[in-house]
Amino acid sequence: MLLQRIFASTLLVACFCLILMAWPYQAPFSYEPIGPRAFPLLMLGLMGLALVYMVYRPSPIKHSEEDPPLDRETLFKIARCVLLLLAFAALFEPLGFILSSILVGIPMARLYGGRWLPGTVIICLLSVGLYLLFDKVMDVPLPLGLLDVLEN
Repeated sequence: MLLQRIFASTLLVACFCLILMAWPYQAPFSYEPIGPRAFPLLMLGLMGLALVYMVYRPSPIKHSEEDPPLDRETLFKIARCVLLLLAFAALFEPLGFILSSILVGIPMARLYGGRWLPGTVIICLLSVGLYLLFDKVMDVPLPLGLLDVLEN
């Protein structure tokens, strides 16, 4: 329990430092109506609230027999997940949101036990649907990358 509280306290200090760094940020121009500062501050604030709960909760987290063990296979799966997220970040600008989401989403679905055909169909629909939601409905522009030719 002490290690959990130390870990949560360390992350809480990191959140606080990141909030202090993000607070004065002002972009010279902004695509979003609320500005680029709101999202990181909101995420860090919510994470900070959860970490405060972790530090001061009355009892430790109990692990049951159903929890997966933290063995080599689980650690390897976590490492592959992190590598896929890094690949998404690297491919986001050059390939665009839709293609990078598809190229990273399908292996991610397979990593967590998804079947090929349903996973591919769902990832493709989600990628296009999320692009349309953000770009057209919420007016948050996302890069199209290689699919720029489709935009009029």
